[in-house]
Amino acid sequence: MRTVRDIKNWRGKRALLRADFNVPVEKGKVKDDFKIRKSLPTIKYLLAQGAKVVLVSHLGRPGGVDRKFTLEPVRKSLEALLQEKVGLIKMKKPENYFREAAAEIDKLKNGRALLLENIRFSKSEEENKNDFSRKLSELADIFVLDGFAVAHRDASSVSGVARYLPAYAGLLLEEETRGLSRVVEGAVKPFVLVLGGAKMETKIPVLKNLMSQADHILIGGGIANTYFWARGYGVGASLVDKKFKEEILRLGAREKVVMPIDAVIGLENGKNAQVVKMAQGVKIKNSEGIFDIGPATIRLYARFIKSANTLVWNGAMGYFEKHPYQYGTDAIARLVASRSKGKAFGVAGGGETVEVIRKLDLARDIDLVSTGGGAMLEFLAGKQLPGLKALK
Repeated sequence: MRTVRDIKNWRGKRALLRADFNVPVEKGKVKDDFKIRKSLPTIKYLLAQGAKVVLVSHLGRPGGVDRKFTLEPVRKSLEALLQEKVGLIKMKKPENYFREAAAEIDKLKNGRALLLENIRFSKSEEENKNDFSRKLSELADIFVLDGFAVAHRDASSVSGVARYLPAYAGLLLEEETRGLSRVVEGAVKPFVLVLGGAKMETKIPVLKNLMSQADHILIGGGIANTYFWARGYGVGASLVDKKFKEEILRLGAREKVVMPIDAVIGLENGKNAQVVKMAQGVKIKNSEGIFDIGPATIRLYARFIKSANTLVWNGAMGYFEKHPYQYGTDAIARLVASRSKGKAFGVAGGGETVEVIRKLDLARDIDLVSTGGGAMLEFLAGKQLPGLKALK
């Protein structure tokens, strides 16, 4: 994979840098700047090399020009982090945007940066049309893909523009692909995979692809709920995905797949919480559900995690946003962090997973905290990501 370091002279060159600034915004301010901070090494590298940096990102799903999804809060955050002025090229009408943007970029000095307005303000972005990709490419001399979290998107600003410009990986993309390749291609044994969350359609392919490599696969969240439901347990109002009944039964029967032995059940609002053993014949009221793994499961999973030399975690163990159902997910986060960096090579990723890691201030203790949720899962599932393919 070619990276930005392979270009010896950036001075005066226009770099179209596709980052992922799809961050939570509240009342006009960035609520969590994790993804922005992760992009800084590439941005600073290019600025120091004298490049003219044109930053591209999306924010949310605006479906057209919608000021609620402006990147202005991101611009302010970038200015504060870089400690220098960053302009925003606003988009009034998508059809006139590239002409207006080109005029602004022409004025840009070497070693300075501009931010394009939310690229999804144009519907052509996600349609990956050649005409849109070509016009976007005309704003720069070189394309840099740094947003690993969008590498699984077949969009104009991710894969389309690479048809018209020399394409290189940024430092963040390089870091994440190297780390995940280390897991997929040469994980040091024992390899422990922890999978939770609710989206069965993204987790099942990972289970299948890593089944032969992983020594132990620890399950929680909606995946575990679906397994218990498929086995005929009374799961009440628990989150389950009935489409995957046969697959989860088949995968769950494998010896290396470890399911919870107890769970915290209760009402969705956190009331009536109690621990129950997960055994055939367990009955949960229709008004209640499984919302966390129990203390015995935490102790069981801790034994496996503490033995790992390679450790991958994606997905919450339950409804972690609601007290008292956060303890299982918090415990897994602390266990993964305590085992990483020196004892095991630890990787964690996914929106919920990163949220918990950030809440507990554990990011610095884990070898790789991936910015990608869907991209990380598709990579681990062995799929070819359009953004990475475009760099070859």
